Parts: sequence; structure tokens; C-alpha cells
Amino acid sequence: MEEIINKIAQDKMDFNIGLELLLDKNSFDEIFETLQIYILNSIPNKTDYNSETYQRAINTIPLKPTYTPIVILKSFSTKIAFNKLASLPKNENKKVIVSLLWIFKITDTERRNTECKNGCGHFWHELD
Repeated sequence: MEEIINKIAQDKMDFNIGLELLLDKNSFDEIFETLQIYILNSIPNKTDYNSETYQRAINTIPLKPTYTPIVILKSFSTKIAFNKLASLPKNENKKVIVSLLWIFKITDTERRNTECKNGCGHFWHELD
């Protein structure tokens, strides 16, 4: 699961193909927990987990902006939003995963282009 997520984030795997692989092989809870940790670690501002990159990621999620997960992400601080996303009905699960996977893709790309551009030692940034 971690390798698929990182390949998607690094454009080494098509977003939709990777999404379907994740959803086929892992439970919502496993994917959600992993993406939550990845996102919190990839956002530069650890005080409030808000940054220009994080906001851009939310605003470019490839879903309708009126979908519940996106409204929640735009309306609440990161940690509160994640708690609310975890308790949505099952019919929202795919939209939640699309949203979080997209956010990680954007925030991790920013981290690779700034903090990690001269090498970082993160083994997941060295996937083939």
C-alpha cells in the first residue's frame, strides 16, 4: 500500500489506476490512517498543519467542490477535518480517499521540490 501511494504521489503511477489498486487491496481504515499520517508529515507547517500548498491541494481535488469530504476539508482545521472524515458514512469512503490521496500527492510533491530536492534520505522518495 505504501509503495502504491508514493508512486502515485511521484507520478510514477497513474492516479486513477493507483486509486483502484489501493481500494481493491486495502480497507478504508488502513488507507485512511496511512494517508492521514503521510499528509501530516508532508505539510511543512506543523503548528496548525495549514500552508499554501495544503490549501492549493484542497482546492484542486479532482472532485466536485460540493462533495462532503471537500466541504469538510475547506471548513475545518486539518485535524478536526480528518476526525470528521473518518466518521462519514461508507458511501463517502471513495471520495474521502480520493481527497486525501490528492492532498498527499500535492503536499509531498512540494516537499520533494523544496526540503528534499538535494536528497533527504526518505527511502520512499527513491522509488523506481
